[in-house]
Parts: sequence; structure tokens; C-alpha cells
Amino acid sequence: MSKLSEAKILGGIGALLMLFGGFLLPGIGAIIGLILLFIAVKYISNECKDKSIFDNYLLHFIYIIVSIVSIVIIFFISIGSLTWFSVVESMDFTDFNSVMDFFAPYIAWWVLALVIGWIFFIFSALYLKKSYNTIAEKTNVRMFRTTGLVNFIGAITLIVAIGILILLVARILEIVAYFQLPDKLPSK
Repeated sequence: MSKLSEAKILGGIGALLMLFGGFLLPGIGAIIGLILLFIAVKYISNECKDKSIFDNYLLHFIYIIVSIVSIVIIFFISIGSLTWFSVVESMDFTDFNSVMDFFAPYIAWWVLALVIGWIFFIFSALYLKKSYNTIAEKTNVRMFRTTGLVNFIGAITLIVAIGILILLVARILEIVAYFQLPDKLPSK
């Protein structure tokens, strides 16, 4: 079995687990899917003799981590300390004005966190698009190009709710793209 046919199986299963892994194996399904996708992209990169495929995929992953970490850090900087949670726990949520007075100073910080996280997520999608465009070029599987583009559009529109649905479509297209991989590279 060639590395490309192994990448087809590993990538397809990995993409399926990334989409459904949270439901099937809570906590570890998506992580296993991510590992399988990394292995599949590495195999494709090696078969195509193009290091940029894996490098761009790795940068995609790094930017996702930076996005999440930046949101978490800004959130915790905004609240100051863990005593904030005990204050929230003891609040009377029936008094709307006091609730709004309490949360008003934090809203700007939280919006900033989401915007910064969103920007890093767009960079992540850009590198995934680069990786998948190269895979599409080397393997003649145009679905990778489509997947990268739809994922990029989903990342841009994530700031409005429609982006979530577009990213879901991109995940489905990713599954299809991996299962369309040929068993060997097409001749030039």
C-alpha cells in the first residue's frame, strides 16, 4: 500500500473524527482525528516531495492554538482574578440594571478577545487554504482547493453566525476530498 493510499484512509477517518468525534468519543475523538489528519498531510507532503504542504498545515494548526490562547488570556486578564466567579455566583440576576452595571466594563474586553481570536483564525484558514491548494495541484483532487476556499470564507464570516454553517460544510468537503485521493500521484 502506498503512502498516498494510507493518507486517503487516515485523512478520511481523521476528517470524519474531526466532524463527529466529539459526539462519538467525547474528549478524545477530535484529538485522534487531528492526529490522523497530521499524519495524512505528512504522508501527502512526503509523496509530493513538497515540504510546504506540511509546513502550511502546521502553521494552520499553530494559528488555531494562538487564536484560542489569545481569547482565554484576554478573558482572564479582563476579569482580574478568580474571585470574579464567586461574585457572579452570588449575584441577583433578577435585577437587570445591576447585572448590566457589573458586566459593562468587561464587554469591551470580551469583544476585543473575540476580534483578536477571529483574526488569528483567519490566518489559520489562510494557511490551510495554501496547504490544500498545493495538495489539489499535486494530486489533481480539486476538492481540496474547494475545501480550502470554503474554510477560508467560513473563517471570514465566522464573526457573523453564518460562518459556523460554512465551516461545517468545509468539514464535510474535507472528508470527501481525502476519500478522493488517488492511490498514486498522477504523472505530469
